[in-house]
Amino acid sequence: MTLKLGMITIDTTDALALGGWWAEQTGATVGETNDGYYVMVSGGGLPGLLSFQKVDDPTPGKNRIHLDLTAEDLDAEVDRLLGAGATLVGRRGDESFRWVTLADPDGNQFCVAGAQDASGLESAS
Repeated sequence: MTLKLGMITIDTTDALALGGWWAEQTGATVGETNDGYYVMVSGGGLPGLLSFQKVDDPTPGKNRIHLDLTAEDLDAEVDRLLGAGATLVGRRGDESFRWVTLADPDGNQFCVAGAQDASGLESAS
């Protein structure tokens, strides 16, 4: 027996807002909203489902699981994400492989690498 990834769930105090932000950034759509308590996002650039679960008090500190994303033009995509409300955590790597760590409006960190560098992303995170 093996496990299959069903979805990635992110705790937040505002599931509708954060789900909508991620849908916009990935070209996905918000599906089920469940009265704002559990929002599901799919399609676009997502390989599976993202869900956002409303909680009273999210776990503080750096998230232990994060998304590793790719973009055809790393610099342009980082600029776009910053303009959309993400915050810069750090620019990483060197001329052979680079990626940028950002945080979404709730402070959840995620990484973006150039599409040509995607094969190295698993070992870099």
